[in-house]
Amino acid sequence: MSRIGRLPVVLPNGVEAKLDGNTLTIKGPKGQLVKTFHKDMKITIQDNQIVVERPTENKLHKSLHGLTRSLIQNMVDGVSKGFEKTLEINGVGYRAQKQGKKLILNLGYSHPIEMEDPEGITVEVPSNTKIIVKGIDKELVGAHAANIRKQREPEPYKGKGIKYENEVIRRKEGKAGK
Repeated sequence: MSRIGRLPVVLPNGVEAKLDGNTLTIKGPKGQLVKTFHKDMKITIQDNQIVVERPTENKLHKSLHGLTRSLIQNMVDGVSKGFEKTLEINGVGYRAQKQGKKLILNLGYSHPIEMEDPEGITVEVPSNTKIIVKGIDKELVGAHAANIRKQREPEPYKGKGIKYENEVIRRKEGKAGK
């Protein structure tokens, strides 16, 4: 049996869950998330806990068991605490700034890059070399942070570009002289 799948998801104070078939709605202090899960997974709400069970031991059901439970846990964490990813910009003249709902990046190209904040995601720029992406949906936060990073990925020689805060760039040696 899945070690992750069999653990119940405990609902903290202030978080409500409602089940309609296999569509789960979770409301919390930060907002509301709705997600529909695979029809074979049996989801039940009992005693302030959400329990996920699988019907058989076949490979598909085993893989869906842990996945479903993890997605529900991420929904509960999102509406109660929220998620955030921090990005750092390295490079001479590389900088970011916020203008309304737009993030403007100067990354050494001939033009600045403008990125609109998606629905439900907030982007903060505390300094011109630091970007913080916040939201309640873990998937959207990660996807938007990845899109920002993709504008200028860090290169291995000088480390210039946009990287995650805890990311380690493997550095390469330059040309060997005589």
